[in-house]
Amino acid sequence: MIKPTQRALDAFDAALPDDERVERKKMFGMPAAFVNGNMFMGCFGDGVNLRVSPELREELLQVDGVDVFEPKKGAPWKAYVDVACEQWADSKELATWAQQSLEFTATMPPKKPKR
Repeated sequence: MIKPTQRALDAFDAALPDDERVERKKMFGMPAAFVNGNMFMGCFGDGVNLRVSPELREELLQVDGVDVFEPKKGAPWKAYVDVACEQWADSKELATWAQQSLEFTATMPPKKPKR
């Protein structure tokens, strides 16, 4: 796994929605954010990854600096996009996309806690 850069960690913290439903945890040792037990946001390399609706995903994949999230070559996460922090770290757009990610993921059924 590629550890997040400091820029990605800072961008993650800045864009993370201030919402009581958000739970911060680690996923594969990296910062991640969950709602109802479902991950909606994380860090990987120099990017922030977001779970988004199919419609928003299609739209975002047309934006420069946004790509399919593929933490392992040949194994893309179909519901996620990777937002390059080089271009979007200090942007209001990243925070807006993170909020949209939270709202979309909040509509999913809650995950049952593992024993």
